[in-house]
Amino acid sequence: MTTAVPTAFTPPAPGRAAATAAVGRPVWERPALAALLFSTALLLLWNLGSSGYANSFYSAAVQAGSESWKAFFFGSSDAGNSITVDKPPAALWPMMLSVRLFGLGSWQILVPQALMGVATTGVLYAAVRRQFGPAAGLLSGAAFALTPVAALMFRFNNPDALLTLLLTVTVYCLLRALDGAHTRWLVWAGVAVGFAFLTKTLQAFVILPPLALLYAVCAPTRLRRRLGQLLLSGLAMVVAGGWWVAVVELWPADSRPYIGGSQTNSFLELTLGYNGLGRINGNETGSVGGGGRGGGGGGGWGETGIDRLFSGNIGGQISWLLPAALVLLVAGLVVTWRARRATDSLEGMARAAFLAWGGSLLITALVFSFMQGIFHEYYTVALAPFVAALIGMGVTVLWEERGSLAAALTLSGVLVLTAVWSYVLLGRAADYLPWLRWTVLAAGVLAAAGLLAGARPGGGRALPAVAALGLGAALAGPLAYCLTTVSTGHTGSIVTAGPAVAGGRGGPGGMMRLGAGGEQPQGGQGGQGGQGGPGGAPQGSPGQAMPNGQGGPAAQGGPGGGRDGQGAQAGQGQTGQGQTGQGQGQGQAGQGAQAGQAGRGSERAGGGQGGPGGLLGGTRVGAEATAALRADAEKYTWAAAGIGSQNAASYQLASGEPVMPIGGFNGSDPSPTLEQFQEYVKAGRIHYFIGQAGSNGQTEQGGENGPAMRQGGGPGGGTSSAIETWVKENYTERTVGGATLYDLTAPKA
Repeated sequence: MTTAVPTAFTPPAPGRAAATAAVGRPVWERPALAALLFSTALLLLWNLGSSGYANSFYSAAVQAGSESWKAFFFGSSDAGNSITVDKPPAALWPMMLSVRLFGLGSWQILVPQALMGVATTGVLYAAVRRQFGPAAGLLSGAAFALTPVAALMFRFNNPDALLTLLLTVTVYCLLRALDGAHTRWLVWAGVAVGFAFLTKTLQAFVILPPLALLYAVCAPTRLRRRLGQLLLSGLAMVVAGGWWVAVVELWPADSRPYIGGSQTNSFLELTLGYNGLGRINGNETGSVGGGGRGGGGGGGWGETGIDRLFSGNIGGQISWLLPAALVLLVAGLVVTWRARRATDSLEGMARAAFLAWGGSLLITALVFSFMQGIFHEYYTVALAPFVAALIGMGVTVLWEERGSLAAALTLSGVLVLTAVWSYVLLGRAADYLPWLRWTVLAAGVLAAAGLLAGARPGGGRALPAVAALGLGAALAGPLAYCLTTVSTGHTGSIVTAGPAVAGGRGGPGGMMRLGAGGEQPQGGQGGQGGQGGPGGAPQGSPGQAMPNGQGGPAAQGGPGGGRDGQGAQAGQGQTGQGQTGQGQGQGQAGQGAQAGQAGRGSERAGGGQGGPGGLLGGTRVGAEATAALRADAEKYTWAAAGIGSQNAASYQLASGEPVMPIGGFNGSDPSPTLEQFQEYVKAGRIHYFIGQAGSNGQTEQGGENGPAMRQGGGPGGGTSSAIETWVKENYTERTVGGATLYDLTAPKA
C-alpha cells in the first residue's frame, strides 16, 4: 500500500505540496472515492421521506421562510414573524431555499441535509488524504459515513448537520494553513467558524482553543507573523458570524420577531444564556426541564461523567470506534514524536494532523461529558469527523509500521478492543441481531491474531484478507445500526439512531421514530421521573426501553421531580400496547405521559385528530381543523395561535397558514405579552386560539402540553397562562375535528 506517510519518521521531507505532486494518484483512487461518495449519498437518501417533516419546530420555520423573506432572514417560526426559533438561522437557509425552489415537502426539506453529509465525507477524505494518502482518506470517510448518529442527523432537519460540516471544514482549512503558514487558509478557517456560530452559537467555539494553540506553536513562520495571522482569522470569524447579530441587535425590536429562547428579546442573552453558559452549568432560564444537578451529580439530562459518551443509548450513537480513536491518537503521536515542532516537513504535518483532530475530539468530548444543561444523544454527531479522521490516520500509520512488533501489537490490540466494545454495544439492544455480536467478536479476534502472524517474516501473503476481515469486524456493528436507522422514520425533538436500548442517559425523552403515516410504532427510551411540584427539575433514573413496540418498565420518579404535568416518558410503559407508540410512566409523586413515538407528532389512538401537541412532538391535525384555519386566512396575519412551538408548527404545516407559537418552543418565553395579544385580537389579526384538550395541561391521551410544561419554566410561563385564561374567559370553546378552537373574532355576549 502506498501512502503519503513514510515508513520511518526520521529523514527530512520536502514541503507537502511537492510531496503530493511526487506521489501522484493511484489508478484506483478516483473510482474508490466516487464509490464512497455514491454509497454515502445512497445511505442518506434511502427512505428519506419516511421522516415526514422530521422536527416540525424547524420545518415550520422553513415553511415560513419560503413565504416571507423577513422570516427567512430572522429564522421566524411563522410567516407573520411573531417569534424566531431558538437558534440563529444559518442551518435553515439551505432548506428554505430548497422549499422556495421545489415546494414544501419532506424531501425538499431533508435533501439539503443529506447533501451536507456527502460534503462532510468528501472534506474529511480530502483533509486526511493530504497527509496520509488515499487509503487513509477512504477509511476515514467510510468510518464517518457509517457512524450511526451521522446517518441519523444528516437525514434530519436539526442544525447539527451544517454545524458538523463547518467544523470539519474548519480543521481542513487549519491544516492547509499549517502547511506553509498560509494566511488565506487560516482566514477561511475563521469564516467557517463564524458561519458555524450562526448555526449553533457557542458550540462552534469549542474546538478553537486547541486549534489556535496548535497554529501559534507549530506554524512554520516567525512568532510575530503567526500571531498576526491568528488575529486576521479572528477578525474574519467575527465578521462572518457577527454581521447577522449586529443587524438583529440594531433592528428596532417592535418591527422584528421576538428572539425565541430569550427572556429579554435579545440574541446576545440567548447566546450567552440559554444557548451558551447555561448548557454548561445548567442554569437555563426558560429551559424545558433539564439542567441543575440531581442526586449523584446528575440532572434532568442524564448523569455527567467521563463515561457519559459510552453509556446507555449514547454509546450506540457515537462510541463504536471512539476507544480505538483514543488509542490511535496516542500511537500516532508516539510515532511522530521525533518530528520537529514546525510543520515544514512531512512528518511534522502528520503530527500536526493528529494534534488537530485529536485536540478537537478531546475538548468536545469533555464538554459533552460534563455539561449540566440540555444534552441530547444526537449532539454527539459533532464528534463523528474527529473520530473518523483518527481512525484513518492511526490505522494507516500503524499499518506502515507493522514490521515493528510494537506497531503490530498496538494494531491488533485496537482491533480486539473494537470487537469487544461492539459486542457490548450490540448486547444493549434486547434481541437485536444476537448472531451479529458473536460474529463480530470472533472475526475481530481472528483478524487480530492474523495481523500478529503476518508481522513475522514470510507471513504477509494473507495480510490483505486479514485486513479485510478486521475492517469488516470493526464496521459491522455501526453498519447494522445505520441500516436500522435509515429504514425507520424519525420525528419529534429527541431522536436517536439504531434500535431502542436500555439504560439511556442522554435526556428525558424517547426515540420519536414513526413514519408519517403513523404505522409500525417502536418502543422508545425510558424517560425521566414522574411529576412533582411545579418548578422542580425532573429527577429520577431513566426508564428501560424495549424494541419493536414492546412495553418496558416505566421510569421511577424522584420526589418532587418534573414540572406539573411532566412525567415519565417511554416508548411503551408497563401497561402500554404496541399499537399507537404511546408511552406511560409512573413517578413517585404522580403520573405523566408522553407519546414516545410520533408520526409528525403525538399520534392519537382515535384517528389522529387534532388537539394540542406535546413539548417534544406536535400533533396530527384533522381535515376539519385544517379547513377551519384555511377559511378566510388571507384576512388575518395569523390563522391561529397556540401555546408552544411544536403545537403551533403542526397546525401551520397542515394548513400552510401562519400560526403564532405563544411562548416559543416550550411556552416559557414572554412573547407576546397579554397586552400585545389583546391588541392583536382587537385589530383582527388572529382568527383562532388553539386550546387544551385535557385538564391540568394534558391531552386526553396524556401528552405534555401547554400550561403543564410552562409551570416554573421561566418568566414567560405566566404570560402564556395569562393569555390562555383570558381567552377562555372571553371566547367560546368549540371542537372542530378533535381540535379545541376559540374563534377570536366572536367574543362571548
